[in-house]
Amino acid sequence: MRSEPMVFQTVRLALFAAAIAGIAMAPGARAAPATVAADSFPVATDARLGGDDSQTRLVVDLSRKIDLHVFSLADPYRVVIDIPQVTFRLPPKAGETGRGLIKAFRFGLVMPGGSRIVIDLVKPARVDKALVVDPADGAPARLVLELAATERENFLRKIALDQRFAHTQPPPSREQQPSSGDARPLVVLDPGHGGIDTGTKGPNGQTEKDIVLDFAKRLEEKIETAGKYRVLLTRSEDSFVPLAERVRFAREAGAALFISIHADSLPHREGDAQGATVYTLSETATDPAAARLAEQENRADVIAGVDLKDQPDDVAGILIDLAQRETKTFSVQFASKLVGIMKRTTRLHKEPIKSAGFRVLRAPDVPSVLVELGYVSNKDDLQSLSSDSWRDHTADSIASAIDGYFSTHLAGARAGAN
Repeated sequence: MRSEPMVFQTVRLALFAAAIAGIAMAPGARAAPATVAADSFPVATDARLGGDDSQTRLVVDLSRKIDLHVFSLADPYRVVIDIPQVTFRLPPKAGETGRGLIKAFRFGLVMPGGSRIVIDLVKPARVDKALVVDPADGAPARLVLELAATERENFLRKIALDQRFAHTQPPPSREQQPSSGDARPLVVLDPGHGGIDTGTKGPNGQTEKDIVLDFAKRLEEKIETAGKYRVLLTRSEDSFVPLAERVRFAREAGAALFISIHADSLPHREGDAQGATVYTLSETATDPAAARLAEQENRADVIAGVDLKDQPDDVAGILIDLAQRETKTFSVQFASKLVGIMKRTTRLHKEPIKSAGFRVLRAPDVPSVLVELGYVSNKDDLQSLSSDSWRDHTADSIASAIDGYFSTHLAGARAGAN
């Protein structure tokens, strides 16, 4: 595994120092993990909206004063508030409905040491006021955001000015295994969503981000117990990681296989599908359902207030290169082996192998698949996803498929070398 570039180590240390000092985060900045007790973080206890479609105010009650940084994004119109890590104890369904200029808002952890509030706007709006006031006369500290309607041209001009001061985003902060000359193949597991991006939700509040993180940790343990392969997770806690950073992490770590783990959900109008599905990358989706899912998963960065549309896609051009063909072939081979073994223990979708344009599968040199474990919108699948026994059996089957894939792949590589 390649070591982390020194410039990223320097940036990471600087961000950690900034977090300790309570400095507000710049757009897209990432802080290092903080070893701070959870009960020491500020607590958000309530949130309320006021105003109309010309002026709207958001107020969030806090246990103490904090710093903040606000910026706007277009298409769709959003206002993003970056703050130090906060424990959100807001009323149930807070942010699901809006008022005035605010369509809805969501909140959560985006990195260790940093939280974010993303506000979806009905139409363009400028930030007239953004501050946190001290507690006074028995009232708590309050985060206050005041918005006023504006024209699209003015909204875009403000974004352009903000972006002059934006900095290149360093890689996600994750503990990596030190380089020790270990020649074992590296498997990167990618629990989907996380932090502010909850993914799909079950009828009783179960979230995709929690389901897949638990499963990824179980699978990690089973792979490591066998001792044949190294394993890294793109996230090991409830934090948000942008899609491009997940791909970059796998590539820079020298991954030999990348497995993104998700749990799908379907609107009632699309029926009651069930069972696990394995996806590979293709710019032409297998069917409309695969295209819908890819579009939904590719919106993760938008949901978390990350705007990457103007960033260069470092793999888009490479995907059509001849070198990509081998990677795609290996991805399809692993998908086929995975389905062949999973069907022994796990209910599969009627079309268990599909393809679509998932951004998270775009590494040109790392065989990659996306595994939808099941549908949280299906009561039988949700029961399985919530079952320790089912998760253990399914993790065993995936671990077995990984072993079978590498046994064949490495044997072929040795034969070719002779």
